Amino acid sequence: MIPREPENQDNNESEIGNNPACESSQDIEKVLTEAQQKAQDYLDSWKRAQADFINYKRRTEQERLEMGKYANTQLILSLLPILDDFDRAFDSTTPQLEKTEWIEGIKLIERKLKSILEIQGVSPIKAVGEPFDPNLHEAVMHIKGEEGKVIQELRKGYNLYDKVIRPSHVAVGNGELVEEQTDE
Repeated sequence: MIPREPENQDNNESEIGNNPACESSQDIEKVLTEAQQKAQDYLDSWKRAQADFINYKRRTEQERLEMGKYANTQLILSLLPILDDFDRAFDSTTPQLEKTEWIEGIKLIERKLKSILEIQGVSPIKAVGEPFDPNLHEAVMHIKGEEGKVIQELRKGYNLYDKVIRPSHVAVGNGELVEEQTDE
């Protein structure tokens, strides 16, 4: 056996710093830390992508439902003039014609059309006596009456669910008082 020299403590510490095995363990720790950071970054990116995909799915589902809900808008808009024609026809009938079966049959057809549209989500916009709302009403003239109030409805407006598909054409009061007629 070869006698060994006693190890010097100071010498031992300097060897650790210069020891290639120790450097490689520090390199391994550094590489491991970097790999863990990359893995965490990838995980965060994946979580964000997953959340974005879930939001995208929810948004497209909502858009699909909205599209289905309002798909008949053009058809409904093309039927509304028929309701206008019914209203004009009934406004112009004489009291003698009102009592005929023929007019009653026409009124039945009008009620049936209105009920079908109601089932589809169509509802008339209330106008006369209401404050003027530019989201619901389209002012086409000013007449004597309370300022800012709808005095007369010239064409009915309609909502489809919660969306205005045709605003009401209305006459709005201009603030001039209407003189009441007295029979003296």
